[in-house]
Amino acid sequence: MKSFQSFFNENNYYVTPSEIIEFLYCKRFIYFMKCLGIRQYEEKRYKVQKGRTLHSKREKENKDYLRKKLGVTAKDIDVSLVSDTYRIKGIVDEVLTLSNGTMAPLDYKFAFYDSKVYDTYRTQIVMYALMIEEIYGKVVDKGYIVYCRKGYDVKEIEITSQLKSKVNKTISEYLKVVQGHFPKATKYKARCIDCCYKNICIR
Repeated sequence: MKSFQSFFNENNYYVTPSEIIEFLYCKRFIYFMKCLGIRQYEEKRYKVQKGRTLHSKREKENKDYLRKKLGVTAKDIDVSLVSDTYRIKGIVDEVLTLSNGTMAPLDYKFAFYDSKVYDTYRTQIVMYALMIEEIYGKVVDKGYIVYCRKGYDVKEIEITSQLKSKVNKTISEYLKVVQGHFPKATKYKARCIDCCYKNICIR
């Protein structure tokens, strides 16, 4: 049986925002999944289950206040996106057209907002922004995250050139790992407590 590395072609491979989130949480996650083919069985985790339930019913619960608060003139739901430039793809919850002519991604999170937007979520929004710009040919200088563990808490993300460069670097690091590079483990040991790979991951 051929290994992942033997048939991996960077030019044919598209990275998803979900994969990048896992990569930022711990780079070895991707190594075990993509290089060794060891599944993580994420469907057994409570937050993942609740998040999927939320996504299936969010449109019913989404109030008109979002349109009024953000200046939305139109929106598309569950949009498949892809960028050949950055070798990324994904499905964003909503693509918003704003009153000033720009566009913006909006993504729902089954989580509480606890005073800051984490880099994982920010990176995901930037990836969606890059894809929207390439597909629609519109300026995307902001995105939105809706924290809905309890109600709806909307946070705006400014999309800067610095953030775009940072995301591009992260994508390059990801591709290096899936080609066989064994990365360092996360420096946050608390993340290892309930990790499904803790028995095979040597720190």
